[in-house]
Amino acid sequence: MDAVRLIGATRHALARSLAAEDIVAESWQAQALAQAVGNHLAVNGPAELRSEATGLSEAGGRACRVLHGSGAERVRAAQLSEVQDPWTALTGLGGLLGEVGMALVRVACAAEDETLYWQCIEAIDAADESSDRVRGLLRQLEARERGQPDSVARPP
Repeated sequence: MDAVRLIGATRHALARSLAAEDIVAESWQAQALAQAVGNHLAVNGPAELRSEATGLSEAGGRACRVLHGSGAERVRAAQLSEVQDPWTALTGLGGLLGEVGMALVRVACAAEDETLYWQCIEAIDAADESSDRVRGLLRQLEARERGQPDSVARPP
């Protein structure tokens, strides 16, 4: 399945999530998706994206290990078979990670359980790290389109 469809499915599932546990589980799904997209681009993407894509995959993977006990039954990212349009996929993934971060802030603020609170804080940090990697990839894609080195390109 294409990354854009999986991102949409995860975004939809996050929007439907009301319980704190479901929101944390969807944050795990988003990180698994970041890992899968990063891995796919590292293996199949343009050579100049491979290093940053590997970083995205590693960031998502670290978050998955931290969030693994979140109750997610099925990993949506396992269905990833292609990234047809890297720009659209990364833009959507960046938006999803931002939505995950905001949802986790709401859960953390309402958490009465200290364990849930700290789990949310770790997940927020992970979403921020993955978002930084996504922005780096988007800058590199923009620079590639303009035929410029990454250091010259402006962020999208």
